[in-house]
Amino acid sequence: MSTIHWTEGSVRRSARWHSENGTPLPRRTVVVDDRTRADDAYHHACAGTALLWRGDFHNARHLLQAMGRRIDRTPPTPGTSPAETYRLHRRDSGHRARVLGRLLVLLDDDYGLALRRAPDVRRACLEAYGPPKGPMAVSLRELLGVTGAHQWRLKGVEVPMLGARVHPHYDVFAPVRGEYVDLVAEAPLPPAVRCAPAGAMAFDLGTGTGVLAAVLARRGIGRVVATDISPRALACAEENVRRLALTGRVQVWGPGLFPEGRADLVVCNPPWIPARPTGPVEQGVFDPDGAMLHGFLAGLAARLRPGGEGWLVLSDLAELLGLRTRAHLLDAVRAAHLRVVDRIDTRPRHRRSRDTTDPLHAARRAETTSLWRLTTAA
Repeated sequence: MSTIHWTEGSVRRSARWHSENGTPLPRRTVVVDDRTRADDAYHHACAGTALLWRGDFHNARHLLQAMGRRIDRTPPTPGTSPAETYRLHRRDSGHRARVLGRLLVLLDDDYGLALRRAPDVRRACLEAYGPPKGPMAVSLRELLGVTGAHQWRLKGVEVPMLGARVHPHYDVFAPVRGEYVDLVAEAPLPPAVRCAPAGAMAFDLGTGTGVLAAVLARRGIGRVVATDISPRALACAEENVRRLALTGRVQVWGPGLFPEGRADLVVCNPPWIPARPTGPVEQGVFDPDGAMLHGFLAGLAARLRPGGEGWLVLSDLAELLGLRTRAHLLDAVRAAHLRVVDRIDTRPRHRRSRDTTDPLHAARRAETTSLWRLTTAA
């Protein structure tokens, strides 16, 4: 267990250090409050000093915003190619996360936040971190993410294709980009499934919230096995399956990628960017070296029933950013003894595709999300 130390008044104090993205223990920590100037806080944070906030909670949020504005004074460095633009964007994003992540707050031994005008964050922290183990120091930025995730979990995300809400947990990818859900809801089912859907079996690999498993069940497939490697995702999918009254149709299994047995339909929506995440929160977007993508392709042929299909839902954003080529993807399909039956495309509707201030705007605007229908090669 990592422990953070600081001096408050003349008293030496300590607490457990926690960072979801694996930020190392700060080398030095100083106490700051409402009297701290934003310029001073920013310079301390840039130098690697952690700032433990002991003032008003809302003033801490204002200070975090002010530090962010100081980072934004330096415009993004343009790249000479999409791949370099992406690399520089990740570098700048990492710098921003490191600097803003140095403004800390102290959670009590029951996750209480002893700051003026502080909200009650105990339930949100319990959901994200599990049972408390004594006082814990976390970045304010992370805590705001935890409380925001709690609100998402309470309110849920409307999924039109289900006519219901799905409730994401902390660190589980929320189905806010509806195009991939629509693709799975509307693609033609394999002939064997169309003829006898109630007797068919489907796998949803990397289920996350369980949204695609629920869509498959609502399409009439008799049994769906939803898998994931993340314990948080498995718990989230279990809860959503219960909420949607699909417990008898959808089985949540894991941790792992493929369950035992074979299926008439295997669906996988892997993270779309073949790069290393900076922490667990990014695992729904980043897939180091395309490990999940290649794991799905390599294992698919052995898990399909005769006449079955694998559906790969994948954005071409990595191709547009120069991180993967279309030829690389098709070579991986052939190497797995698979062939492409069809490809169904859709364009993005999400807000970031229209954000001209995003350094990756050109790629996001041109992005296409595809459902690749795969079957075993003859």
